[in-house]
Amino acid sequence: MFGLLLVSTVVKLLLIPAYRSTDFEVHRNWLAITHSLPLNQWYTEATSIWTLDYPPFFAWFEKWWSLWGQWFDPAMLDIQNLNYDSNSTILFQRLTVIASDLVLYLALKRYVQSFGKRNLHLLVAGSILMHPGLLIVDHMHFQYNGFLYGILVLSIVEAKRDHLLTSGILFAVLLNFKHIYLYMAPAYFVYLLKAYCFTEKGFSFTRFFTLGGSVIGVFAVSLGPFFKQLPQLASRLFPFTRGLCHAYWAPNFWALYAAADRVLIPGKALLAKHLGWHVNIGALGSMTRGYVGDTQFAVLPNVEAIHTILITLAVVLWKLWQKPTFTQFVSATTLCGFASFLFGWHVHEKAILIVLIPYSLIATQSKLHLRTFVILSGAGICSLYPLLFQTAETPVKLLITAVWALVVVPGFAHFSNINIKGLLISVDVLYLLGLAGLQLYTAAHPLLFGERYEFLPLLVTSVYCGAGIMYGWALAMMAYFLQG
Repeated sequence: MFGLLLVSTVVKLLLIPAYRSTDFEVHRNWLAITHSLPLNQWYTEATSIWTLDYPPFFAWFEKWWSLWGQWFDPAMLDIQNLNYDSNSTILFQRLTVIASDLVLYLALKRYVQSFGKRNLHLLVAGSILMHPGLLIVDHMHFQYNGFLYGILVLSIVEAKRDHLLTSGILFAVLLNFKHIYLYMAPAYFVYLLKAYCFTEKGFSFTRFFTLGGSVIGVFAVSLGPFFKQLPQLASRLFPFTRGLCHAYWAPNFWALYAAADRVLIPGKALLAKHLGWHVNIGALGSMTRGYVGDTQFAVLPNVEAIHTILITLAVVLWKLWQKPTFTQFVSATTLCGFASFLFGWHVHEKAILIVLIPYSLIATQSKLHLRTFVILSGAGICSLYPLLFQTAETPVKLLITAVWALVVVPGFAHFSNINIKGLLISVDVLYLLGLAGLQLYTAAHPLLFGERYEFLPLLVTSVYCGAGIMYGWALAMMAYFLQG
């Protein structure tokens, strides 16, 4: 395991000069907010448009790093220094991501120690530690997902070790670092209620109140200091006013839905001309200006937040309740995250990691699981490529993905005794070849069209990857119901 840590750290250090997104400034601003202001202003301060919108534990996480940041460059902690990016600031923030990945490493180390088939699970651990999605989003684009998934993996490992109370507490802690994991909460609730609160003697009120009290205690510690700011905090964490789709459509169900709406617009416009129907001109305009602002539908019905929440919560958990085994728990947790990505409100493309990382833990359970893993990895990782739009990063992201895939997929098949030659069917192979064609098209688009149709590569990427991810979801659901 130490060798994996060493290799991953070297790769991450080499990526320090790479492209960084506006998320770099987001976290620099959060460092400044938590370092310079009292608690009662953390969730009300709005000098920058990048206001603090993560739960309190993550705010304290930023506060912790700010204590070290003042020794690198105190100017980075000045709230008025918007878009400040001195060399020392860049180095410091990059190092904080690398250092926080130690949580993921320690969790994966415990994972390897807790499961059988050491060589197989060592490869699983390595595939997560060196996952192209984490390298792209965290160490180039700039976020702290590795740290957060470290807590999630540790929670899952503790469940495997039958330390269910500890697992629940860790998950509650995770929720107070980043609330996106709320989508996994139904699986945790059902599993812990059935596996921990029900004993051979029946329902245990002692265990129920112990578990509930522990979770409430975590939330009390997190939210207590910000009690007077709870309305503002809630509005920051759950911004339903931002609209259904993010500016760059995440490759999910709503991307396909929105794309279908755009395809239907010309037909409705032609019919409206003869029948006097009203056409949503705003939606017509959005076809030409690309991904700007909220998504309005011209032909298909507009979707409200409550609709997506209901769809998200419709994940099938009855099987987990009937048979609350660890295997079912991990699968159900993964599918809950999957549902949130596919049907959630205002989903970011980076949220595909909530599918890709947990699915790595179940990819070797069967041939169908591994097949699903290959499709999801291909579509999911390629959907992240537009985050790195500069030419200099193109060979880096392609090389990282290719090396990872050539090591991980054959390795998973070998250690799981799965014949890799018969792993994929023809439609799978054609889809993966299409991903290669997609990369060729996006690279050639500027040469073919110049600055015209600049939104088209994003649209094609979102729709094509979305189709693959929806296909992968269907396979994942099939694998879930077929497993014992």
